[in-house]
Amino acid sequence: METNNLILRQNITGARRFSNFWWASVVSIGGIGFLLAGLSSYFHTNFLMVSDTSTLPFVPQGIALTFYGVAGTLLALYLWLMVFLNVGGGYNEFDKKKGNVTIFRFGFLGKNRRIELVYNLDDIQAIRAEIKEGLNPKRTLYLRVKPKRDIPLTPVGEPISLSKLENQGAELARFLTVPLEGL
Repeated sequence: METNNLILRQNITGARRFSNFWWASVVSIGGIGFLLAGLSSYFHTNFLMVSDTSTLPFVPQGIALTFYGVAGTLLALYLWLMVFLNVGGGYNEFDKKKGNVTIFRFGFLGKNRRIELVYNLDDIQAIRAEIKEGLNPKRTLYLRVKPKRDIPLTPVGEPISLSKLENQGAELARFLTVPLEGL
């Protein structure tokens, strides 16, 4: 969080997280490996340095390897595109000088690539914290605007700790002089 007396800015990490780089790399290696193994079986030439798959019969093993290789490579391309575009990344900016709140996120390719929501500070009713524990915990801060619309402020993916959620919510509610709900 960057703050001065009149502007509070929160940067939001999108798809450019270590876990996404890790999984994109693992899926790329696996997909290309399966694809090369299937092609080795079809052309009876070894394209892999790890093992010789050129002696496998193409029907049915080679076909299955090629199918999984194509599927894995396409999934890897999708993951790398998500990381490259930084889907979900952006910022939340609360500006008392201009009197507005700007929530900006990057999306997928197309006309909605840049998602920017601007609200008047007078329309903000509260900051709401939602905490759900269990197998898939959810800890999120929401900006509640006048027509009872809740806009998420925290990044998607990795749940933040309870103390960090409380601190962020309290600091934001104090800055905007609105109540903090849900804690």
